Amino acid sequence: FFNTNNLWLDLQALKRIFEKHGGCIPLPVMKNSKTVDPRDKASTAVLQLETAMGAALSCFEGATAIVVPRERFAPVKTTNDLLALRSDAYQLTKDYRITLDPARKGVPPNIKLDGRYKFVDAMETMIPEGAPSLLRCTSLAVHGEVAFAKGVVFIGDVIVKNGDEGLKTLAAGTYGSDTAGVPAVIEL
Repeated sequence: FFNTNNLWLDLQALKRIFEKHGGCIPLPVMKNSKTVDPRDKASTAVLQLETAMGAALSCFEGATAIVVPRERFAPVKTTNDLLALRSDAYQLTKDYRITLDPARKGVPPNIKLDGRYKFVDAMETMIPEGAPSLLRCTSLAVHGEVAFAKGVVFIGDVIVKNGDEGLKTLAAGTYGSDTAGVPAVIEL
């Protein structure tokens, strides 16, 4: 299994496959259980039927996959990825590519946001003044309703927890752990 963010096809080969298979590509169909409103787990259950375009490669004789290293692109599949991308762990190059800062040595921060931040608008309530500094952060876990003030810097492994009801804001400052694998736990 692999992710295909881009597919490059020979259009003549694609036309031959369409002609051979009655105007379609014979791809396996995957079922995903979801709800009509992804923000409301109690909304009507539905099945999403989809195909993986990467599977189309098997229909093209001689097709191949190319591994593109992370220094050439920054995949964003979740708000965990987006928070990291918006931080100083990434930089915009002179030729307008978004790459990890060289200080990260090719390894992005490992971000785990509370499920309440699954959608971009919810994540943005956590960072109303911009993303915290993650340049020297190894991992960040956020539990509960939290906002980060401007000037928050995370170093090493950090867990931020709000076990109470309602939003709590983490004040500007540097938070972290100097001991690898031992997280600093910040309770609000």
